[in-house]
Amino acid sequence: MASSAMAANTNGALTGAGSTLVAPLMANWASDFEARHSISVTYGAVGSGAGITQITNRTVDFGASDAPLTAAQASACNNCAQIPWGLTATGIAFHLDGVKHLNLTGKILARIYLGQVHNWNDKAIAKVNPGVKLPNLGITPVYRSDGSGDTYAFTDYLSRVNAQFKSQVGNATAVQFPKGVGGRGNDGVTAVVGSTNGTIAYISASYIIAHGLSVAKLQNNAGKFVYPNLKNIAAAASVVKSVPANNELHIVNPPKSVPLAYPLSTFTYAIVPHNGAKASSVRLFVLYAMGIGQKFGAALDFAPIPGVVYQAGLKTVNTLG
Repeated sequence: MASSAMAANTNGALTGAGSTLVAPLMANWASDFEARHSISVTYGAVGSGAGITQITNRTVDFGASDAPLTAAQASACNNCAQIPWGLTATGIAFHLDGVKHLNLTGKILARIYLGQVHNWNDKAIAKVNPGVKLPNLGITPVYRSDGSGDTYAFTDYLSRVNAQFKSQVGNATAVQFPKGVGGRGNDGVTAVVGSTNGTIAYISASYIIAHGLSVAKLQNNAGKFVYPNLKNIAAAASVVKSVPANNELHIVNPPKSVPLAYPLSTFTYAIVPHNGAKASSVRLFVLYAMGIGQKFGAALDFAPIPGVVYQAGLKTVNTLG
């Protein structure tokens, strides 16, 4: 990755790093933005945690994270703004030979990742999958080994539905899971699931679609089992009626008043300095992504960001530089 000094001296070029979740959308944004504005965008999909580190160290012009900054990260980043610019979901992928459709609940997921549900034919899984022939096969949970916004969304969700998970594992971009195997980035986790029977993993929805993995339906608070599709992601985001000054948003585990909501939906953020060396170009790119760039989302399971979120992001963008 170019140093901040290199970036500052390269006219018409931006560098960014972070979220692998947003990487497929970023590829479309970078190409179209350059065609429109003659400004190239080079992006490293290194994970949300590494992206936050790189923008904090100013070795890139912008970071990208699916996890909002913690108070400590915000302080270390030294006058950075976080701006929601994408809306999608973390899906629950599984590889179970002979099984194509699977229902799961947050409580079951939490118990799997706590190491309390060991087998695919466990009675808890069988209860929510009537008529499905579940094999007598051990479950291998797969998790992100790098600092990840998908891990943040997943642990945010499980911490809200299982008190033991909240106290034992907690909610962060990197946690210690009691059981399972790790994979680096969405690509790494996807590779493990694709090649290993008996696995389950949390993976960005666009990667699940691109690699043709089986995806579970998750039960929401209305009692419905739903897929991470555009309609259900948008329904989850509809709970946002106002946005705090720091733009931090949580839409996992939405209330039963939203019957279509997919319970593991998430926003993803641009992390940008208020007074970076390329504040005007970064501002232009973020505005593009929040506006015209949203048109590329549907094919990648990104729903349009809601109007109330767009207006809050616009207000923040206008303070840059």
